[in-house]
Amino acid sequence: MTHSSVSIRSLCLAALVVSALPCAALAQAPSTNSSGDTPFSSMAIARDEANECRVPKPPADLAETAYLRNGYRAILRILIAEEALASETCTCLLDQFTWDQALTALPRFQTSDNPRLPFNVLELYAQADALEAQVLEACAE
Repeated sequence: MTHSSVSIRSLCLAALVVSALPCAALAQAPSTNSSGDTPFSSMAIARDEANECRVPKPPADLAETAYLRNGYRAILRILIAEEALASETCTCLLDQFTWDQALTALPRFQTSDNPRLPFNVLELYAQADALEAQVLEACAE
């Protein structure tokens, strides 16, 4: 190995280390929240306390996959919104519904015989969003 190839390798290694230092420093530096005072410590999203009637995240034992759990959450949102529209009530009905009702309602929303993908979650979310918007509109009058 010649003297110049050692120098080039040393320079490349030094450049690599120097370029990695800012990234390492940023990765270790605590981020702050929007108020600028609390260090970032989790990827968890804080609950929206303003909306206590929001259907919670489903329990892990409800279904095997997150896809299925998200679908059942959308189904529960649909059931609650439909009941609010039918009964013309503007109060929170969340406490009147259970996860078992979402499971029981599956045949109504099922679009496939595939047990791992029995429904289209995006379509269920769109339907739930539309129904919840109708409830908000009806209650705003």
